[in-house]
Amino acid sequence: MLTTDRRLLQYIGLRPTGDLGPLTAYTSKRGKVVWFLKSPPHGPPSVHQLRQRNTFRLVAKTWSQMTAGEREQWSLAERRAYLDITGYNLFVWYNTVGDDQIIKTIERKTNTNLIT
Repeated sequence: MLTTDRRLLQYIGLRPTGDLGPLTAYTSKRGKVVWFLKSPPHGPPSVHQLRQRNTFRLVAKTWSQMTAGEREQWSLAERRAYLDITGYNLFVWYNTVGDDQIIKTIERKTNTNLIT
């Protein structure tokens, strides 16, 4: 296990979390980025894992089938709302959580048209 100072990595533009090759990274409660070798799965994926993977696969496919203008509306909304995510992440969140009220608020505040 290797730890690095999160502030140093953020200063050079890196915020490592998740898997990177054979390593996994997360930020500890003390603000250090912890790296360790990725653990192999102990068994086949559960029904819930398969359902989640299929949901994300479907959302990604839907995004890729949208027009460039539709995708730009999601990116414009996240920029105007000063969200710390991408337009794609906002789209994925909406399509997995489905909170119409929050999206309608974002549309109103950012003068964008996200859902029809």
